[in-house]
Amino acid sequence: LKKAQEMQQKMVDMQNKLAEQEVTGAAGAGMVEVVMNGLGKVSKIKIDPSVASDTAMLEDLLLVAFNDAHDKVDELSQQQAEKMKQGLPFKLPF
Repeated sequence: LKKAQEMQQKMVDMQNKLAEQEVTGAAGAGMVEVVMNGLGKVSKIKIDPSVASDTAMLEDLLLVAFNDAHDKVDELSQQQAEKMKQGLPFKLPF
């Protein structure tokens, strides 16, 4: 039971760390940037005024920037999960 409580606390700690960390996804050589925390919540979007008038291009750049940020969140989550798993006396299914 104590091990389960330790594991639960490690999960809470991991979630808190992820909430505090930020990643930036970018597209168009930085013309569009999306900032997310490690839980995938968007905190900021930056759009260069030069692309604001071209709606189709802006939509494409936003998609690329969001996906880039999301990929970085996934990578960050994987890294945190690996750190959490170290030292456990049993294997986790993820």
